[in-house]
Amino acid sequence: MLYSLLVPWVREFNALNLLNYITFRAGAAFVTALLVCFVLGPAIIRRLRAMAVHQVVREGTPDSHAGKGTTPTMGGLIILAATFIPVLLWARLDNRYVLLAVVVTAWMGAIGFLDDYLKLKQKREGKKNEGLVERYKLAGQVLCGLGLGAYLLLDPISTLPGASTTLPFFKYVLLVPAATWAAWLYIPWVTFILTGVSNAVNLTDGLDGLSSGLVAIAVLTLGIFAYILGRIDTSGYLQVFYLAGAGELTVFCAAIVGACTGFLWYNAHPAQVFMGDTGSLALGGAVGAIAILLKSEFLLLFVGAVFFAETMSVILQRTVFKYRRRKYGLEYAQKHRVFKRAPLHHHFEMIGWPETQVVVRFWIVGILCAILALSTLKLR
Repeated sequence: MLYSLLVPWVREFNALNLLNYITFRAGAAFVTALLVCFVLGPAIIRRLRAMAVHQVVREGTPDSHAGKGTTPTMGGLIILAATFIPVLLWARLDNRYVLLAVVVTAWMGAIGFLDDYLKLKQKREGKKNEGLVERYKLAGQVLCGLGLGAYLLLDPISTLPGASTTLPFFKYVLLVPAATWAAWLYIPWVTFILTGVSNAVNLTDGLDGLSSGLVAIAVLTLGIFAYILGRIDTSGYLQVFYLAGAGELTVFCAAIVGACTGFLWYNAHPAQVFMGDTGSLALGGAVGAIAILLKSEFLLLFVGAVFFAETMSVILQRTVFKYRRRKYGLEYAQKHRVFKRAPLHHHFEMIGWPETQVVVRFWIVGILCAILALSTLKLR
């Protein structure tokens, strides 16, 4: 918004020329997101606490989580406000990359908000806190993925084919369906990525500061990719595809990094508030959408390696448990689990790692994976 309002006045006020630089607006978005968290955060937390919007502690979690049942959730509202306000102020709102990323984030955030709200309503009515029925939640995520995939396929936002993606470590290698009919497979591909990443971040959100820290690391890395791919000079030097207009996603990424960093002020152990599904689904949707828009879906194997490991731990735990229960009986299956508890972060808690140690070590792994992802820019 500020870009559209102030850039026409550049000739009269030379200082406004700073708005033409993505790096300046990205930095401004980061700082604005922090300020929004610090200004609105306490008020939102007080309101959530007054409404008794408390975290639901799942059965079987480590004993250290027992006291978290009185911690307010739905703190994702802080993240959403701290993301959208800076984007509206500093990003170019005529850029389709930004608009699509905002729409996906808002859509996923709305699904998460509805889930958290229904949990609160059911709790007040004395019902079981199940929230939004799983199949309805999944249907909303799938619908978002189908919409994004269809839009990108039918109306590509770059000079590259709509149904295409790139591979890390390979220069100028573009995966494009050979047959016309096969291009429609791009829609379920986008749906799979978007749904998978949003649920992966949701599963990771189980310890104070874990998910918000990892998302900040991942989005910062994707923001660097967005800036490089959106510049014809840097993309040419590093031998990657140039995506005209993609650089504007850097502003969106900076806003999310600022929002997650500001949220950590309240979410660091011991947490004053949890993001809930409102925040985790929104952030997961944002990560997935950015990777899809940058045609870098396979990069998520590096950037989102921790999220992938958390998801696979749940899938492996459930699959092996069902198999052993069917073959050897319930008692055997319960005694011979792959992990002491899934997702993976709870397993390390159960073997004696303090919660803060698990979080910091997972962050370190996330940083190392981010460095590996960045290395793919040069190792081609």
